Amino acid sequence: MDPLDDWFPYPDFRPNQREMLAFAAETARSGGIAMIDAPTGSGKSSVVSALLAERNGRKVIVAVRTISQLATFIRELALVRKKQPSLTFSYLVGKGSMCPLGGEGDPYRRCEGVKAFSSALMRERAQKGSLVPSEDRTIQDQIRHLDPEHPLICPYFIRSKVFVRGDEESGLRMASSVTLRQKADRVKSEAIAPENLKSFCSGMCPYETMMQAARGADVLICNFHHLFNDDIRDQLYATLDIEPKDVLLLIDEAHNCGDVVEGIQSVVLEYEMLEQAMTELAHLSRTMKDVNAVRQILPNIETFMEALRRSEKGEDWFDPGIFHRSVVRGSLYKNLEEIVGDLSKIANRISEKNKSAGVYKESAVERLADFMYRVFRAGADPTFLTLYRSAEGKVELEVRNIDPGEKLQEIGQAHAACILISGTLSPLDAYRKYYFGDIPVQTLSLPNSFPKENRLVACGRDVTTAYRMRQNKQNTGRIVEYIRAFAHARGNLAVYFPSYQILNTYAQLCGGRINGKEVFTEPKESREATAALQEFVSLPEKGRAGILFAVCGGKWSEGLDYRGEMLRGAMVVGLPLAPYNSVRKMVIEYYRHKFGREGEFISYTLPAINRATQALGRVLRTPEDTGVLVLAEERFLDPGVFAGLPPWMQQEMEVCDVVRFRELVATWK
Repeated sequence: MDPLDDWFPYPDFRPNQREMLAFAAETARSGGIAMIDAPTGSGKSSVVSALLAERNGRKVIVAVRTISQLATFIRELALVRKKQPSLTFSYLVGKGSMCPLGGEGDPYRRCEGVKAFSSALMRERAQKGSLVPSEDRTIQDQIRHLDPEHPLICPYFIRSKVFVRGDEESGLRMASSVTLRQKADRVKSEAIAPENLKSFCSGMCPYETMMQAARGADVLICNFHHLFNDDIRDQLYATLDIEPKDVLLLIDEAHNCGDVVEGIQSVVLEYEMLEQAMTELAHLSRTMKDVNAVRQILPNIETFMEALRRSEKGEDWFDPGIFHRSVVRGSLYKNLEEIVGDLSKIANRISEKNKSAGVYKESAVERLADFMYRVFRAGADPTFLTLYRSAEGKVELEVRNIDPGEKLQEIGQAHAACILISGTLSPLDAYRKYYFGDIPVQTLSLPNSFPKENRLVACGRDVTTAYRMRQNKQNTGRIVEYIRAFAHARGNLAVYFPSYQILNTYAQLCGGRINGKEVFTEPKESREATAALQEFVSLPEKGRAGILFAVCGGKWSEGLDYRGEMLRGAMVVGLPLAPYNSVRKMVIEYYRHKFGREGEFISYTLPAINRATQALGRVLRTPEDTGVLVLAEERFLDPGVFAGLPPWMQQEMEVCDVVRFRELVATWK
């Protein structure tokens, strides 16, 4: 009997699902890296069952991008546990949403600061006989006088710990309290939702509870930052006492890996941050002898930024060599390396001083030190670009990572097995090269398992948002006609554009209502966007329907699950390419050098195709859903772009002009 049958929690397999799980199981057995492109409805979350079937004592770690994806795996594993009652699993959610302590500053820095101070105090009292810190009078008195805005100790952490006596050599050892262990055992054995964890912990530290549960769990679900941030991952694995070679790694929504890794490795220096660093260093000049030398270079950075502010370009590259010479000119330093060394020492001292005062906000000097280190590194590393942006009289500098490949290769090869899954990894070979270069990777692409008759896939061959045609009145008029024809489709609909500028143009041309449906335009503020979206998805319950106007890759295009009547159709107007400027040209040249002719497709066209397919993917979320999927852009028919679309879309696409499109929508069920 196939071991998979013991772990698969459903009575039947979906079309092609068993093939996918067998592929994943073989990767877990043999090791290595695998990538799976499986459209919505393929049952991708059950890949975790395949890893459990081949676990053999190893830990399974699932990395997800959003809370909704985390919830999906919690539900999946709860079903698996009905078949395998001994299965335990836990999850890690960011401290920002879980920490009950409160106070100003970064929650991670605050947590580390109060834990260190609390631990020192608890150990001091334990050495005097108080092995249960929460019952110690001195500690209780400290808790009563706690400053809620600038806490030095954490009562939740204190209640979570006790001390036990070891032998003469090991002495006192801090351990999790009985109550914390009991709660952690319940987290592992019960599907307690993350939103209920804080109240469930009732006075204990939620993060310590999650970590205690994670130590003994068969499966751990965490977010991308736990995996892709080196410091966080190293600390996590050390706390869990595991090595990557003993972990089966599953990465969900893998099409987002590149952006997340690049974001983690990039850093920005704003003018306001530089001014703040000047102020911080001025206050330290009397107490730290090496501060004055560093202060000399800051006006040089300011002068460099001021020169860029007058640039007519909104974004462009700056030469790190020129930056280097500009910064050290007239100072006591010979090079950036010396500056980075002194800045790092000062930043560490500021951090320690602030923590001792209960201040946990990252200082501007710390951020400046990080930026200067990245500039120093960028001078010899082509995977980092030094850029500036100038707008509305302000300028900021950035060191941007443009290639996630090295980090993803390092992580993938370090683990016993690494499987990446997504519904939009087409074309799979392009993503394989982008992420892993020439190292061996197994790949599997599945067809769309939803009923073909439930969807209409159309592409307009007579419209474009290409720059050369944006002022063409006939082209603009046809796009408006496509949108108005699309509005005759039944139910809630969404129209996605390449940018806010193009969105606003067509929002004005189409007006506030189209075919009796109210238009909801995506705002730039997240709070406004959430409220408007809630109103939109509630319309079907009221017997009404509306149309979203949104941006591809924006707040309303990814990571949202519009099931059933919430969304019955999506149209992408234009090919959502990133703005083609000198920076984009440099990125393309880098990838051409790396991959040859295919480099431009991987670095420029592929992300645009993915943004479009992600937007269309919001519609059909279950086998029962029906919907209209439209690409209103002739460039999707160019051979190079067309080949990048998912195979099922290529096969089913109705190529049409606006007249034919009107007929297709009118006859659609």
